[in-house]
Amino acid sequence: MSQREDLLAGAKKCLIEKGYSKTTARDIAAASGAHLASIGYHFGSKDNLMNTAVIEATSEWGNVFDRAVRETATGSPEERIRLLVTVLFESIPEQRDLMVAGVEAYAQSPFNEDIRAALTEGHQEARRELAALILDVPSDQVDPGTVAGLGSMIYNIVTGYVQQYIVDPNSLPTVDQAMEGLRALVSPGT
Repeated sequence: MSQREDLLAGAKKCLIEKGYSKTTARDIAAASGAHLASIGYHFGSKDNLMNTAVIEATSEWGNVFDRAVRETATGSPEERIRLLVTVLFESIPEQRDLMVAGVEAYAQSPFNEDIRAALTEGHQEARRELAALILDVPSDQVDPGTVAGLGSMIYNIVTGYVQQYIVDPNSLPTVDQAMEGLRALVSPGT
């Protein structure tokens, strides 16, 4: 691995072990085996490195959904959503520390333009990818309206369940209950 990749790996490790706000540049240097000054050289600042690590790690987690749904689902958008929720519920426990670090990054965004810009870009990409996943089309074929509607709705479902799990791991519904709730939302009374 290059020194830049070592720094990212060290930052991801620190995110999980110490959290976003408690990780220092020295922690990252120690975890990565790189020199402290290399953080500035490769990323400009510790905050930029941490932002990159959070976004890259959550993107890697998102790839788990993408692979599972694209390799398994062949049916309707509802079937694809069911599989996405299933994979989400199965993977949240092992990703809890990463999700907590992501929430810490969100909390910093009102005070740091770099974090806000990186998260804004990450949100847009996640919405596009989730819409493409549910519709079973390439992401470059998803129009802005679908990203804003379907992509945002699926993204809200994912992040909402993550937030619920972080606060109370026993609060998640079953997949069947979640799907029934979605059906009731879009087709009340049926």
